[in-house]
Amino acid sequence: MVRHIVMWNLKEENKEENAATIKKALEALVGQIEGMRFAQVGRCYQGYDLCLYSEFDSREAVEFYREHPLHKAAQKMVHGAIIERVSSDFEAD
Repeated sequence: MVRHIVMWNLKEENKEENAATIKKALEALVGQIEGMRFAQVGRCYQGYDLCLYSEFDSREAVEFYREHPLHKAAQKMVHGAIIERVSSDFEAD
């Protein structure tokens, strides 16, 4: 299993609305993209504004997700609302 974590700082304009929209869009991808097991988006209280924690079957599943049209549509919306992003993937036992 691969854990995929992304954290963002959001633009000040419409920050809470954008956080809610991002959460809804990314969590809705579970069950729509093969190999994606779980996704949860939450507001951070330290460091970044928003965090995605997600789980995938394999590295290949993460790559499939990254190129999937549903993810690309969500990603476009996310990129319009952020000023900074950091991410990491790791294989879990």
